[in-house]
Amino acid sequence: MHLKLSFDRLNKCVSCLLSHMAYPQLCCVGVLDMHPHRFSSLPQDYTATIYLRQRWTDPRLVFHGNKSFTLDARLVELLWVPDTYIVESKRSFLHDVTVGNRLIRLFSNGTILYALRITTTVACNMDLSKYPMDTQTCRLQLESWGYDENDVIFTWLRGNDSVHGIEKLQLSQYTVERYYTLVSKSQQETGSYPRLILQFELRRNILYFILETYVPSTLLVMLSWVSFWITLDSVPARTCIGVTTVLSMTTLMIGSRSSLSKTSCFIKAIDVYLGICFSFIFGALVEYAVAHYSSSQKCAAKAPQEGPANELTKEMEEVNITNILNSSIASYKRKISFTSIEISSDNVNCSDLTMKTHEKIKYVLRKKMHRIIGYFTIQNPSNVDHYSKLLFPLFFMLVNVFYWAYYLYF
Repeated sequence: MHLKLSFDRLNKCVSCLLSHMAYPQLCCVGVLDMHPHRFSSLPQDYTATIYLRQRWTDPRLVFHGNKSFTLDARLVELLWVPDTYIVESKRSFLHDVTVGNRLIRLFSNGTILYALRITTTVACNMDLSKYPMDTQTCRLQLESWGYDENDVIFTWLRGNDSVHGIEKLQLSQYTVERYYTLVSKSQQETGSYPRLILQFELRRNILYFILETYVPSTLLVMLSWVSFWITLDSVPARTCIGVTTVLSMTTLMIGSRSSLSKTSCFIKAIDVYLGICFSFIFGALVEYAVAHYSSSQKCAAKAPQEGPANELTKEMEEVNITNILNSSIASYKRKISFTSIEISSDNVNCSDLTMKTHEKIKYVLRKKMHRIIGYFTIQNPSNVDHYSKLLFPLFFMLVNVFYWAYYLYF
């Protein structure tokens, strides 16, 4: 009878509790049973089912005895309840199969236990620069919507022990490193509102990516080194290996990005590694092009040179540029007073000498140019493959050491 009268009074004045209290109402989150079941990198959010249990004391509901009563969930409309909402929630819903998943339990001292089962999708800002070796920090924030700190106070009943379920979380891509609870407040234009924060850190499981991406890309790089043991004359074999590994690596790079949105333009750790592997594979293909070109040039240089050009070269080697110039000028001065026929004949001779002089100068310049180019010419093309057998694996190992050390420990 006393309980019925209490509800009758509540029905007449549902929201008068705070106005009759000289101090803020204390609302405790006794147990937050959280079961995340999906984390998404893009869009950056997670979905979890939450069993939210809140406690507060309403002195108007005190009754005699030491028993507690479980009330019909429909009576929540007759009670004062904190206006708790989930910050940064994209979508949420209260389960109602087969009935609304709500529990109201009333204790003799006026304490009310209010439990809800909610599924929510909450935004979580993720830094994917170290993907897939990244560690993400996500939050679940509970805040009062309309009551500020002068009206209600939020707190965790048992600190970190108030959170259950997350320590047993098992996901395909993540492992929970640690979690902790915080009590904070949100400063808005309309006042300061109490806020409870559950912060948890997740480390991505890298084993899947090692088997899916890192091992195949490393094997493709090693496959490209097989061409170093094939002779330079085997053009189809070496070209086939180079082109096949390049195309396979390109396909692997495209596949690694298919799991993320096409609009993600930031560079991730896995992109860096695939870029390194692609560079080594492409470098092996370029190495063969350089070695084959040098070998062709060396064979062409050994071929005998025949024809008038060769005879002209031998003849020009016997002529001294200085003597030709001096003799042509002296001869021209001595014969300047001769007859027009003789002058004409001398002009022809002088023209021939001048032409030979120009050809000699061109030959000397060309010879010096070939000598300069010779410094950068590979004298023994077979050494290119010999050095590549050692340098390519060595540099690839060094790059891997720096790569894994940076992304795992820095």
